[in-house]
Order: sequence, then C-alpha cells, then structure tokens
Amino acid sequence: MWYHAPIPNHEEAKRVKRGQQGLGELKKLRWQSFLLLALAGLVNAFGVTMFLAPVKLYDSGISGTSMLLAQVTPEEWSLSVFLLLLNVPLFLYGLKKQGVIFTVYAIYTVGIYSLGAWLITDVLPVDVSFASPLAGEDLLLCALFGGLISGLGSGLAIRFGGAMDGIEVMAVIFAKKLGISVGTFVMVYNVVLYIICGCVLHSWILPLYSIVTYMAALKTVDFIVEGIDRSKAVVIVTTRQKEVCAALSETFEQGMTILDGKGYYSDAGKQIVYIVLNRFQIGRMKDLVHAIDPGAYITISEVADVFKSNQDG
Repeated sequence: MWYHAPIPNHEEAKRVKRGQQGLGELKKLRWQSFLLLALAGLVNAFGVTMFLAPVKLYDSGISGTSMLLAQVTPEEWSLSVFLLLLNVPLFLYGLKKQGVIFTVYAIYTVGIYSLGAWLITDVLPVDVSFASPLAGEDLLLCALFGGLISGLGSGLAIRFGGAMDGIEVMAVIFAKKLGISVGTFVMVYNVVLYIICGCVLHSWILPLYSIVTYMAALKTVDFIVEGIDRSKAVVIVTTRQKEVCAALSETFEQGMTILDGKGYYSDAGKQIVYIVLNRFQIGRMKDLVHAIDPGAYITISEVADVFKSNQDG
C-alpha cells in the first residue's frame, strides 16, 4: 500500500508564520508607551475640541476630514465616530508595511483621541458649541493655539511609537508609487481638504486660517520629534587632517570620523573629516578649519537624531 504524503500548503504555512511573528511582536508592547500615548491622544483632543472645532477651523489629514464630515452630517455622526471609522481601516491597511507594534499603538492613540473628544464635547461641563472656552471667537488665537496643542499631541504620538492620523500611513504606502515624497503627499491631501472645506462653507476665511493651524502644528511636531536644537553634520575635505582634527578635538571635545579621499581633477590624496556639532559651534568650527587650511571644503547639513555609543567616534 502506497502512502502519499500531503502536499504542503505554502500559503497556509506563510499565514501561520506571520501569525507567530505577530504574537512575538505583541510581546514587545510596553505599558509605559500606552500611558504616554494616552497623554498624546488627550492633548490632541484638547487642542482640537477646545480651539478648532468650536469656531469651525480644521485640523489636517484625517482629523480635519472627520471634523468636516461631522459638521455636514446628522448630530449622531460626531467627530469621535468619524475619527475611528476613517483612521482604523487605514492603520489596518498599513499593517504589513508598518508592523504590528506601530499599528496597535496607532489605533490605541486614535481611540484615546476619540474618547477624549467625546468626553470634552458630550460629557464634561464645557460649552464648545459656538466658541472656544479659552480664546473665544478670535480665529487667529484659535488657529495658533489649536495648531500648537494638536501638534504637541501628534508629536508625542510619533515620538512614542504611534501616530495620530492614518493619512501618514497612506503617504508612506502610496507616495513612492506616485513618484512624490511623503511630505508632498500629505501636503497635497491637506490642500485638497481645505479647498473642499472652502467650497462646502462658501467661504475661504476659515480654510485660510486652517492653513495657519496646519503650519503651527507642523512646526510643533518637528520640535517635539527632533528637538529644539537640531545637530549639524559637518563634512570637511582637507589636506591637513591632523592639525584640523587636533584643533576640533581640543576646542569641542567631540569625537569624529576620518575617511580617505582623492580629488577628481587633481588626483591628489585628501582626508575627509566627519563631525557632529550643535548650531552654536558651527561658526567657531569654520574659523578654526580655515585658519589651518584656507582651501578646506566644508559642507553642513542638519541631523534629525544622534545616537551615541560608549565608544569613541
């Protein structure tokens, strides 16, 4: 009697493997992150419901879309409902690209944002029906402080591993396919959103103030995620590497990396010095280098994050 072994189902094996990997990823979730992401969601809810929604200004991305839909649909379709309906499917759609941990954190953050918005508008004894309880009907104050506070919430969410808006996930997935950057994708979405808001409201005053909100939020997110004092990466091409490195080391007490290079036209050997400084040290660095090697070539670029090991550079 012949026994035929069953043909393995490769797709089923892949699904099982992905499931096991997903469970392994879930074990990496941290309760500290959930606490910090809850804070981020509540901060965002405070900024949107206390400053923007009362005077019909709009946040960016899916949050702004939810605010618009909440205004043009029956009362039971509130901001909180649309935040969940629009964001959660986008995060789930991006699960494979972004990973299990990010998706869990992001959905949790949006859930807290939605809960916070519901508490402020429907539970707490705060009247946000026609004006901001803190800034009244002053559109500029509402736009600035609404953008700053909602940007603070979004920045905290990103810094602690989550996200506040599903449009960023869509940007990561589709921007490259469309041949544009992630930032351009988000900007185009927001421009279209504000144009639609202007058409629906038959007025461009509120959408224009909403752009102020967007810019304030954008700068705040950069500040929270990258810090107030972004580092500068300096690349120095010099023929007097030893003297330059000695001067930089003595002045800034900073590690650096040395690479060998060669001039294209001269075919002469050169050394490339790489060092990371803060913005207050840049002027002094240029003076030191050019005093030693007037022909040194220096390029400076911003660095978003610097991770230092216990070893010297």
